[in-house]
Order: sequence, then C-alpha cells, then structure tokens
Amino acid sequence: MKAKELQELIDFIAKSGLNKVNIETEEFKISVQREPNTKVVSGGAPAPVQHAPAPQAAPAPQAAPAAAPAPQAAAPAAAPAEAPAASNTVALKAPMIGTFYRSSSPDTPPFVGVGDVVEQGQVICIIEAMKLFNEIEAEQRGRIVKVMVDNASPVEYDQPLFLIEPM
Repeated sequence: MKAKELQELIDFIAKSGLNKVNIETEEFKISVQREPNTKVVSGGAPAPVQHAPAPQAAPAPQAAPAAAPAPQAAAPAAAPAEAPAASNTVALKAPMIGTFYRSSSPDTPPFVGVGDVVEQGQVICIIEAMKLFNEIEAEQRGRIVKVMVDNASPVEYDQPLFLIEPM
C-alpha cells in the first residue's frame, strides 16, 4: 500500500467516525484505532497515523495490545455521559453505531424537539448504519428534556441520544 493510499484510508476512517478498522490482504495487515472520545475535527487523523505504522512492523503482537486499552477507556467515558440523567430523567440510548439524524430528510422538521411529549413507540430519530435507515422509537411516554447529539453526527452503541422525563 502506498503512502498516499494509506493517508486516504486514514482520512476516510476519520471522517466516518469509526474507532477501529482492521484490513488484511495477501500483501499486508493493518489495524487502525483511535480513542473513542476523540473529535474527528480536532484529533481524529493524528491518532490513526500513530497506530498505523506499528501493526505493519509486527501485525499479530500489536493488534491484541492495541485492542485492550480501548474498552478500558470507553468505560469511564460512558459514566460522565450518564451523569445528567441522575435526576428524574431517563436516557434514550443508541441501539447501534451509525449516523444520527433528527429528521427523515434535510428538508423536513425534526421528529421531536425539546419540550415535546412523546408516546411509547413513536419515532424520534433515525440512525443510518450501512446505508440502512433505522427508525429509533421512544421506549416510554415522556417529555424530551435534552437532545444529546448533533444532527448528522456519528454515534456509538449505547451512547445517550435524548434525555426523557417519564410521564
């Protein structure tokens, strides 16, 4: 793989919001990983650049140790995100990774906004994963207190999307 192709791959991964990618061909094996809480704009590209050369030098030994710190780093990051839910609100969390959308298209208004009352089973957002648009429904009746994610941004599994005050 040429340096330009490697840089294009790293840029694609940074823009996609993925935290880990493994690629194996007959010629090489590469594992790219970045910290889960790293913003794509501020530090997404430098993290994969640092990890990419190591797997090329020793692919098998580096892949396992590189994967071990990620779950440890993800666990503390999830706890602060749940802290606002300590009052009488419940966090509606992402059931999958993908891209979060507040409306069905850019020209239509959001499904819900802050202050709206939602019913159990009501569609409140969409998560796009692998070109499939998955409707995410409210798990219970309540009032939207806060939208935790910006429109068209990547989300991780179990990431809080909305804070809902049960009714």
